[in-house]
Amino acid sequence: MEEKLLNGRYRLVSQHGSGGMSVIYRATDIELGRTVAIKILRPSLTNDPSFLVRFRQEARNVANLAHPNIVTVHDVGQDGNTHYIVMEFLDGQDLKKIIKADAPFSIERTLNYAIQICAGIGYAHRAGLVHADVKPQNILTTDGDRIKVTDFGIAQALAATRSEERQKVVWGSPHYFAPEQAQGEYPTPSADVYSIGVVLFEMLTGRLPFMGNDQQELALAHIRDTPPRISELNPKVPPSLDTIIQKTLAKEPASRYRTADQLGRILIAFKEQGQEATGGMVPVAAKEAPPPAPAPAPIYAPPMPPAVPPVQSVPAVRGYDTAPTLPPGAPPALNYGYVPTGYTYPMPPEPEIMHSRGYRVSEPESLDVVTLILAAIALMAVLGVVILWIFVWQAYS
Repeated sequence: MEEKLLNGRYRLVSQHGSGGMSVIYRATDIELGRTVAIKILRPSLTNDPSFLVRFRQEARNVANLAHPNIVTVHDVGQDGNTHYIVMEFLDGQDLKKIIKADAPFSIERTLNYAIQICAGIGYAHRAGLVHADVKPQNILTTDGDRIKVTDFGIAQALAATRSEERQKVVWGSPHYFAPEQAQGEYPTPSADVYSIGVVLFEMLTGRLPFMGNDQQELALAHIRDTPPRISELNPKVPPSLDTIIQKTLAKEPASRYRTADQLGRILIAFKEQGQEATGGMVPVAAKEAPPPAPAPAPIYAPPMPPAVPPVQSVPAVRGYDTAPTLPPGAPPALNYGYVPTGYTYPMPPEPEIMHSRGYRVSEPESLDVVTLILAAIALMAVLGVVILWIFVWQAYS
């Protein structure tokens, strides 16, 4: 390849890959002295000014994504009619090549890849970005089975352009597009979830869920046909994992997991159940819950007195500011020193006294018959003395 220098900074070294929308080169950033990957858009895309505006905006948005499972974007630029993106260079393979060589994968390996894919795409979903072209060719693997998702922004920019131009590229990789994308609708996070489900299906079975003799037939299969059960194609896949993937491949977006983050949490929970990497993957029985602690002994509390309604005030009586009107049945408030107008306090019951022998007797009345007789005799004696004193005084006078 004839050596080419983009904007006097990026020297193209060799072609590293290609796709329906771009060609990828290994290059050298001569200003920073590092190896980078440069994705150059195909000329068929650069003839649409509206696409280029959208593409540059999407590239700037992706450049703000900093996540270990997303390929880092360093720069976006233009040299004449050549439009390009500068990214970190990864010396690895794309997932499509690995699937062709090794699929079907073990359950453990599949979950390891899928959880990382969901982590990267889920991070973009939280930032308001949709990938719109999730497929194994856009998923790179590095040493240690680290996953890096690439090609954010290009398909999303294309989705915002006119439909006739969009169809030229959509049919470049129709095996992974959601039914609504095949119908020309704008992609959403739920469409990315569908595409991840197709990748999961392919990793576990070594084949795609839908096949067709041409692009139109394949599109109708995504829209109408029910995908086969993975557990029937690979008996090592447990029905519970099969059910999760079937949900991602639902025809209606509302029936799928909403975002890649949600799907990732489901897969993590499945993995943490202790599934075996090989064999039937029977879930480990849940740990027996410890016996409940004995309930603490109740603490005795004396019964609370019945609530008494609040008193109401009446006009002042005999110089007092206010006089409370007690509710019916309330004890007499003799300590107030007055009786409010219009209210008669009940008299307290007569107290009982205890006889020295232990039985109760009523307190004697204050005036009885004997007392009255004695009082009459005393009165008569006084009258007799007065009469006698009168007679004596007359005799001496």
